[in-house]
Amino acid sequence: MTEQVRSLADEVEAAVSAAMAETLPAELAALDPLVRRSDHADFQSNVALSLAKRLGEKPRDVAERLRERLAGVEWITSVKVSGPGFLNIHLSDAALVERLAARLDDPRLGVPRERSGDVAVVDYSAPNVAKEMHVGHLRSTLIGDSLVRVLDFLGTDVVRQNHIGDWGTQFGMLIQYLTERPGTRWRMADLDAAAGGEGAAEAGDAVSALDSLYREARKVFDADPAFKERAQRRVVALQSGDEETVAAWREIVTESEAAFQRIYARLGVLLTLDDVAGESFYNERLQSVVDELREKGIVEKSDGAWCVFYDDIRSPEDKPVPMIVQKADGGFGYAATDLAAVRYRTLELKANRLLYVVDARQGQHFDMLFRTARRAGWLTDGIEAVHVRNGTINGPDGRPFKTRAGGTVRLADLLDDAEGRAREVVAEKNPDLTGEELDAIARGAGIAAVKYAELSTSRAKDYVFDVTRMVSFSGQTGVYLQYTHTRIASILRRAGEQASAARFDASLPLERAERELALAVDEFGAVLNSVAETLEPHRLAGWLYTLAKAYTDFYENCPVLRADVPEEIRTNRLALCRLTGDTLARGLSLLGIAAPDRM
Repeated sequence: MTEQVRSLADEVEAAVSAAMAETLPAELAALDPLVRRSDHADFQSNVALSLAKRLGEKPRDVAERLRERLAGVEWITSVKVSGPGFLNIHLSDAALVERLAARLDDPRLGVPRERSGDVAVVDYSAPNVAKEMHVGHLRSTLIGDSLVRVLDFLGTDVVRQNHIGDWGTQFGMLIQYLTERPGTRWRMADLDAAAGGEGAAEAGDAVSALDSLYREARKVFDADPAFKERAQRRVVALQSGDEETVAAWREIVTESEAAFQRIYARLGVLLTLDDVAGESFYNERLQSVVDELREKGIVEKSDGAWCVFYDDIRSPEDKPVPMIVQKADGGFGYAATDLAAVRYRTLELKANRLLYVVDARQGQHFDMLFRTARRAGWLTDGIEAVHVRNGTINGPDGRPFKTRAGGTVRLADLLDDAEGRAREVVAEKNPDLTGEELDAIARGAGIAAVKYAELSTSRAKDYVFDVTRMVSFSGQTGVYLQYTHTRIASILRRAGEQASAARFDASLPLERAERELALAVDEFGAVLNSVAETLEPHRLAGWLYTLAKAYTDFYENCPVLRADVPEEIRTNRLALCRLTGDTLARGLSLLGIAAPDRM
């Protein structure tokens, strides 16, 4: 069982807090010690500046009292007061190495399951049935996948939910259109046979065909009143459970789900068919949701519809904007479905954390949803519900990413582009690779490039999709991080058994680059907890780049296998390489990115 390895930052914070308790009034001693990493020392505390005004003293005088107490801590080698009252704290080499030794060979790298006991439902991806996944699905899918991985690693019981769009009036229209054209080829088996069989059809052909057929059906629906009436009757048949109609609907859903899973497999995303809980899942629960809201006096009639109103949510014309739970004709919109989902996830799945990884433009809807659920008592004070909002992906022109013809970019095409460009870059970097090796590396590098570009950007911000920059071996890219891991793997391979047997010796001094790398490695657990708290994977992505840069500096300044390196120093450095490689690989895996040994 993994024991918690306390980070050096936590140790320094505890030491500063102890010094505060010894020198300050009780009401001030419990304040945040304001410790952070610094370019001027291993750690810096700014707490004296914040305390001085309250104490009516000069910051440097407060800092000096704290310095005197900290100077007596065995593993702190020096504490200096600088500037207006900063405390610059330097640690002993032994303190750093002992912390690293405790993490080495631990499968969890000393990171405890600090969030065990939590149950988190993560709602993400959510493509629409009979429509192709496009660039707009990328952010939700990748951000949600990373959050699932981090929360799970930290001990949370994570329930993945893929709330696909698999219900509604559009299916009656599509099914009626297909029924009236019985020879239409759209099933994968038919398309494959027409293409020559044995997998000749492309993976997404069935959904691509359905997408096109849906658009054709929409044109007929809008132009032909008789077809519109037949399609509406088909909707009623679907909702009533007509056997033939439901069978056709299930076929469409099955083909779509298979296409989604092929994209997920290509991306290395954890979502499976077991995680699907689409709109249709909640059909039988919708009326009871409305009934409960009526009993509790939360909904009111407006133009025949049952609605929820809010005092402070109003239109530009200063009219109240309602959440429509049940329409005047008795039908239900997605608000009812989302309310049913909240009730199910809290009362039946027993979640104490609901995370919705959805486009920022849905902000008002989720505000209404959470408020209504709290009024109903489904969201209590002990349950956190968060709209994990994300921005959009833009093209090089800074506008939402579109095809040259102005259409939506298919996700499969975007991945093809990234993998193709990665193949060119990898081939140029390593011309000796065979075709099969090159293809495999290019696939991994292309997916890593797309994922890292997404996850290294603050989720709330828009970003530009620039595939040429993404696949670079230098700069802040996924490929650079993968390449750094291959460098480490290469050293460990060449060292052979000496690398696997290497252990840290706390009696040995450290070079500057070794110290910086050691301090970076030690931050891993704190970074993961920050991601779990803020729901911002870019914090992990950015830290991994910092770790990779620290290793590059170490690699260039601290030879490991060179003949003139003393054996005890080589052993220490091999242990540091191994721990860094394990930490980098684990961090990349939590972003859903592979850590190859060769590129």
